[in-house]
Amino acid sequence: MLTEFRIFETNQFLKDLEQDFSGQQERIKTKLVNYVYPQLKQNPYFGKNIKKLVNYNPDTWRYRISSYRFFYEIDNQNKIVFMISVDNRQNAY
Repeated sequence: MLTEFRIFETNQFLKDLEQDFSGQQERIKTKLVNYVYPQLKQNPYFGKNIKKLVNYNPDTWRYRISSYRFFYEIDNQNKIVFMISVDNRQNAY
C-alpha cells in the first residue's frame, strides 16, 4: 500500500485561514479537515478540484473550495504536502 502523505500547515497558511471567508470560515475549515486533507493524503496530484499551476517554481498546486484557492507544494520524497496559502479567487492569481 502507498504511504499516505502528511499535511503540514505553514504559518502563512494558518494566518490566511483566520480570514472571514465571507462568513464561511467554519464551513471552510470543516471541509478542509474532513474532505480536503484526506483526499490530499491519498493523492495530492489529482482530483476534481486540484490543478497544477503553470510556471511556478517550486511546483505548486491549488485546491478549489467555492471561490477560494488553497495553494500547496508537494515533497514527494518525504511524503509531505505543504499548505502554503489561501486566497480569494479574485486576488489569487
